[in-house]
Amino acid sequence: MDGPTMRDTYDVHDTARGTEIARWIALLAILALPGCSAVTGLFGDDENVPEPAKLEDFRPAVKVKTLWSRRATSGGGDRHVELHPVVAGGRVFAAGHDGDVAAYDPFDGKRLWEVDTGVPVSGGPGAGSGLVVVGSSAGDVVALDGADGAVAWRARVSSEVLSAPAVGERVAVVRTVDGKLFGLDTANGERSWVYDRTVPVLTLRGTSAPVIAGDVVVAGFDSGHLVAVSLADGQLLWESHVTAPTGRTELERLADLDADPVVSDGVVYVVTFQGRVAAFDLGTGQPLWERDLSSHAGIGIGRRLVYVTDEQGHVWAFDRGNGSSLWRQDGLERRQVTRPVEFGDYVVVADFQGYVHWLGTGDGRFAARVRTGGSAVRAPAVAGETAVYVLGESGRLTALTLP
Repeated sequence: MDGPTMRDTYDVHDTARGTEIARWIALLAILALPGCSAVTGLFGDDENVPEPAKLEDFRPAVKVKTLWSRRATSGGGDRHVELHPVVAGGRVFAAGHDGDVAAYDPFDGKRLWEVDTGVPVSGGPGAGSGLVVVGSSAGDVVALDGADGAVAWRARVSSEVLSAPAVGERVAVVRTVDGKLFGLDTANGERSWVYDRTVPVLTLRGTSAPVIAGDVVVAGFDSGHLVAVSLADGQLLWESHVTAPTGRTELERLADLDADPVVSDGVVYVVTFQGRVAAFDLGTGQPLWERDLSSHAGIGIGRRLVYVTDEQGHVWAFDRGNGSSLWRQDGLERRQVTRPVEFGDYVVVADFQGYVHWLGTGDGRFAARVRTGGSAVRAPAVAGETAVYVLGESGRLTALTLP
């Protein structure tokens, strides 16, 4: 059944699928620990784990056109890092874990340049002010000239970078897994400032990307805190608890804010793992509304709505003004669905089999479905002016558009 269900709240402990979610929580948490490379037999008989939802047939409401598709990067390797593409300066930039970064024409997919950075890329790319910036699993930060790919500068930060750097006019901001934000001078990569927070004992593997909004940097942390610091000097402007860790065990107290915050019209929208989706005033940090929800896939913003993919793979739509739930699409349950992105009158998500799903913004019903290749899509799609760009785990970059 492709139709959404109307439901206003989501509580992981009140669902019949609570056992399954607890299993995934434990697995994800243990994989975040250093040195844990195998978890064989942790949860007993794998046959008891429910299967991902089967895709049901439906009558397409719109025909999606593939503008172009090509092998763009080496992909994420076996680390499952989410190296999503980015659109900036009239170009599409993509990076692979092996260190390759490339620029493409957004209309025909022509490769404009390609550079091997020589570092194992694990975060990015981020783009702005004529630069393309990536971070590595070894704490390297490399900035490339967006015009020709020439290396502008290299820098070092304290630990692994798992999210895209934010690039402002004078400062690039890099988030590291040890709870730090680094402000680097975009002219030469020299360190301008550092903001530091304590990391909880147990966290999920991943960090949210910092967001630059004017002269403010917004960032989420593994403790469930959302902070705003000055872009100029890194001084704290405000902090808010999106969700406070609760429970008797460290697993129950996980409240990571790993999904990227989104800033629009003076409002910051965030969602946490085992916590809430919420909206905060950008200037003061005061909460505007909140709803119980758990997600590490992320949040997307449209003209009127906030979209969230929850832990079960359900896609939700909330009113931007008051947080009321408008629809929920359940047809992609357990399909490891990516963060939603709005494109025209549709919401676009992808899944672990490489399918890209188009949902109507008004009711959440399936409108179209295409497959970009055989590999999983872990990173969220990115919307440009005329197309949606999807980067598969194998490194295939595809541009999709509507008639």
